[in-house]
Amino acid sequence: MEKLSGYQEFLSKAMDWVWEFMPNFITAVITLFVGMWVIKMISRLVKRFFDRADYDPTLETFIESLIKAVLKILLFVLVVTQLGVQSSSLVAIVGAAGLAIGLALQGSLSNFAGGVLILLFKPFKVGDFISAQGVDGTVKEISIFTTKINTFGNQLAIVPNGQLSNNTIVNFNSESTRRDKIDVGIGYSSNIKKAKEVLLEICAADKRILKTPAPEVYVGELADSSVNLTLRFWAQNADFWGAHFHVMETLKERFDEEGIEIPFPQREVHTKTTA
Repeated sequence: MEKLSGYQEFLSKAMDWVWEFMPNFITAVITLFVGMWVIKMISRLVKRFFDRADYDPTLETFIESLIKAVLKILLFVLVVTQLGVQSSSLVAIVGAAGLAIGLALQGSLSNFAGGVLILLFKPFKVGDFISAQGVDGTVKEISIFTTKINTFGNQLAIVPNGQLSNNTIVNFNSESTRRDKIDVGIGYSSNIKKAKEVLLEICAADKRILKTPAPEVYVGELADSSVNLTLRFWAQNADFWGAHFHVMETLKERFDEEGIEIPFPQREVHTKTTA
């Protein structure tokens, strides 16, 4: 009987605790769902605001991600508080957890700091073509921790912001124009003056090549088997590769027409016969 009485007493206390805890639990669940809905609505409002205003896409993506993360942390604190956890205890728990997580996620914190630096100093923005960390491509998105880059072959490269902010970045769109450099070798018997004239004529005929600064050709090297000419010209970023490939193809055609030799590696073999 004593054992049965003790069991009944334990069950009674458990039921009392459940009835006392249930309102807090229901409130916490409601708070969670309502909070997630509110965060979703706020995210939509922020996105609409940025869509209507003319802000930098880089800034838009970063702020949207940051606002969403902060709101979720606040919601977590609010839900836990509704379950009956004291604020002081929660602060201590969050502080200890924050220290442990900070030590475990040093790389992520470095990436977050890198994202802030990219946002502040703007070495590149969404839409720029960059070369960094062995990846060449167009910046698609800059988030809190990573930057997404579409490569030339249309693959998606995800690069941590910490690495981007601490290493060399080449931004091909930072200036409106680019200078090309094309090296071509001609034979020692070919007319250097004529070859230079042909190269300048090709540049003059292509509207994509800028007239100012003017294209220039000079002898870059007297190599073992060729005289190496260097052609330099300027073009707008949008026209750069089209002009480059056109010059490469046209100079071969024009050199063939003018009888200007482009040497290629070849080997002469002499045989010696003995009687």
